[in-house]
Amino acid sequence: MYNMDTNATDVLKPEREGLRLNALCAVAGKPPLPASTAPCLEEGCANSCDIDICTPANNDGRASVLASRFRASRVLTNAATKKTSARNTSFVGGASSPANPAQPTHHRGVANPAHKNLCFLAALFSLASVRAADWPTLLGPAFNMHSAETNLLHAFPADGPRLVWSVPKGDGYAAPAISGDRLILFHRLEDNAVVDCLNAQDGRLQWRFTYPTAYRDRYGYNHGPRCSPVIAGDAVFTFGADGQLHCLELASGAVRWQHDVLKEFKVKQNFFGVGSTPLVEDGKLLVNLGGGASPCVVAFDVRTGKTVWTANDEWGPSYATPVPAVLHGQRRILVFAGGESDPAVGGLLVLNPANGKIVSRFPWRGKRYESVNASAPVAIGNQVFISECYGAGGVLLDVEESGACRPVWTNQHFGTHFMIAVAKDGCLFGVDGHGPGDAFFVAVDLQTGRELWRTKPLWTETLATPTGPREITTGTARCSLLLLADGRCLCLGEYGDLLWLDLNPRGYRELAHTRLFGAGDSWSPPALSRGLLYICQNRRDAVHGTPPRLLCYDLRAGSPPPTALSPAPSTLTH
Repeated sequence: MYNMDTNATDVLKPEREGLRLNALCAVAGKPPLPASTAPCLEEGCANSCDIDICTPANNDGRASVLASRFRASRVLTNAATKKTSARNTSFVGGASSPANPAQPTHHRGVANPAHKNLCFLAALFSLASVRAADWPTLLGPAFNMHSAETNLLHAFPADGPRLVWSVPKGDGYAAPAISGDRLILFHRLEDNAVVDCLNAQDGRLQWRFTYPTAYRDRYGYNHGPRCSPVIAGDAVFTFGADGQLHCLELASGAVRWQHDVLKEFKVKQNFFGVGSTPLVEDGKLLVNLGGGASPCVVAFDVRTGKTVWTANDEWGPSYATPVPAVLHGQRRILVFAGGESDPAVGGLLVLNPANGKIVSRFPWRGKRYESVNASAPVAIGNQVFISECYGAGGVLLDVEESGACRPVWTNQHFGTHFMIAVAKDGCLFGVDGHGPGDAFFVAVDLQTGRELWRTKPLWTETLATPTGPREITTGTARCSLLLLADGRCLCLGEYGDLLWLDLNPRGYRELAHTRLFGAGDSWSPPALSRGLLYICQNRRDAVHGTPPRLLCYDLRAGSPPPTALSPAPSTLTH
């Protein structure tokens, strides 16, 4: 046996038969097509609008070996679009492509020009049936791993959900961010931090921004970014493991402003580098970056990068992203601070986002020196749940009108690590445990904190591999949960299993289960946008040998193979 350790939701309404293509383009939020053109799927089309997709017949899903590899050392040049500075480089696709570019792994789709209009219409009508939304930041548009999307698959095909595209990725645990047709992937290739802008529907590279990094993880984890990119309006923000903070133009990757926060604010290196994904709030980028002699939270103007305010507290930077909440009618920011310090200190800060004033603070931290707060706060009405896995466990707080936090209950055996719990039907569901060996799926009563059930899902399967049959055992372990509008929950297991779950107070119930790959460290939460599910495989597949990659799966119920709504940009080498 082998044991593997626009923030706003947009509804696309179906149109009546006989409407013009331009009307459908308008419904889909796309520019009108020229009267003489239509989206062409024919290879070699003069309009340069061929589209590569995976077809059910050709999609080998989890077992496929990538046809493309990184060419990290290759110098990409584009005289019209190259941006340079002393520290970084940014490229924009669109002018020319290498002779043999490493492209997203696709398979050729419909190639009969007689069907091109029908395919385009089918794709638009398929999109019209999905409640579509962007996924602009780590925890999604609602900042709690909840999605309003509908009309998704209720069961997985025998060989898993259809793989639309995949691209190789470097080191890092950052989840992707999606806005419209743009997807931002933040990762590391050799000694460069890399920000890639991809077409969200076909994975083609639109631009790339890089800068050198020397970060080394002291515990032996990979050296890539921990913070996910954040998209807000026409900008994207990245926060590297070495403390490099960048604001880039979403359309081009050009640098608007940047800060070396460790140097500028005299912040000491944390256990695992910088790991708290920033939050955009009312024109400000809020960053949990220091503590003690350095400000705990800094608000930067999103346009200029200038400091708007600082919030000073002894608690240091954590690995939990700040989240917004409305408490008693007042907009507040919840920061679960606490990183490397001796003695170990940290807890919940409730901030006024207008001026950075600390409205209240509630200490909550494990006593071990080597411990951190890493699970984002969960706001439920005027209550807030915070949790850590190094001894203190979880606590539900009542936040009073004055801002004071009063414990409702504590549960030492509901300690989430870096995953967050989700609230549903008067319960909290999440993973209690520090490592994969002691990670239990748990449900607790929201009102009392009483444990309702606890389980440790495991599966043993015999898989066909290039070297013959192999028996492997995996489980949910430190999994990520994504709650859907229809009450179902999507679960990404730590080793690449994907499940539909029925979260209920009576017990653990699987609705569907499939294995996407066999690789550990699947700690990046999945992202869901317009019926497409984006998942990071952060390590090499131990069964099939595929390297780390970003994968896009089609979860739309009854949808045909998707086609791009506009011609794909020229592809540069990944």
